[in-house]
Amino acid sequence: MKKKKSSFAARLAVGIVVAIIVVGGGKVWFWLSDNKLPNVSLGKDLYVYPDTTPEEVLASLDSCVRRPGSLKRAFAGHQVAEYMKPGHYVVEAGQTSVYITRMLNNCWQTPVQLRIPSVRLKGSLARSIASQMMVDSATVADALENRELLERYGFKPATAFSLFMPDTYEMYWTASIDDIFDRQKKAWDAFWTPDNMAKARKQGLSRQQVSVLASIVKGESNVPSDYARIAGVYLNRLHKGMKLQADPTVAFLLGYESNRILKKDLKIDSPYNTYMYAGLPPGPINVPGKEYLNAVLNPDTASGYLFFCADPSFNGTHRFARTYSEHLQNARAFQKALDKRARQKEK
Repeated sequence: MKKKKSSFAARLAVGIVVAIIVVGGGKVWFWLSDNKLPNVSLGKDLYVYPDTTPEEVLASLDSCVRRPGSLKRAFAGHQVAEYMKPGHYVVEAGQTSVYITRMLNNCWQTPVQLRIPSVRLKGSLARSIASQMMVDSATVADALENRELLERYGFKPATAFSLFMPDTYEMYWTASIDDIFDRQKKAWDAFWTPDNMAKARKQGLSRQQVSVLASIVKGESNVPSDYARIAGVYLNRLHKGMKLQADPTVAFLLGYESNRILKKDLKIDSPYNTYMYAGLPPGPINVPGKEYLNAVLNPDTASGYLFFCADPSFNGTHRFARTYSEHLQNARAFQKALDKRARQKEK
């Protein structure tokens, strides 16, 4: 009888030891699985919005991890539901479950590339920024009309386009509108070196006036070889007190809704109507890139051109003239080419 009791006690002890080993081994395995063993098999860009839930994050990563249970356990153990921060995160192959939770909880973001485009409308600029950042388009659009905000940077709603420098910028996806404006002001200041300031003064222009004229040059051409000559035409006209008579400024006041400028449009009373008012309009008519700014700072004024019109070859270039009679010849040649093209389309 004693032997039976002794044997039972021994088996019980062994069972307890085995259970302890199994439980302990399981805990060790879970710890290793969550903390040390790579769990991510496929990289993924993860965007976490303020209203994104941990369950949504887990679901989006389900196909990227080897052990979904490990990631779910790590989320629970590290209280991701309470501490997760909005942001753009890059989940990379080889990362552990716990690393992902720490990345989300501590906001270890990976920057995104914000591309500022050269656009003609504030709405287009707002939508472009919003499509790349967490900030919404309405917030950007409001900021572009916010006089108090813009004045902090030395601009106003009419000159807001001047603040933006088309390029690609590395920023955190969660950047605020102030952060975005700060980055643009930094780029603006970087462009305005002492040398560029001196070039602007030589032409009798302020920095913002350079942007205005650059935007008109952009409105006229997308052929780089013409930029400096077009800038030279307008500067020569400005220096002589002539009206700019720039079609793009009229297109701007019409909201770019018409493909042709009609004679009646030239009678619209607006400071942007450069057929009616001399000098530069109140602000840029688009967001000009550095190539247009540089054309204004390094113009071809020496040629003495005062007029230009589209080349009849329709190759995007222009013909330039010093006198009005020469300009009329160029204009007639272009009109003749237009008429010929129209007849060919009718056939």
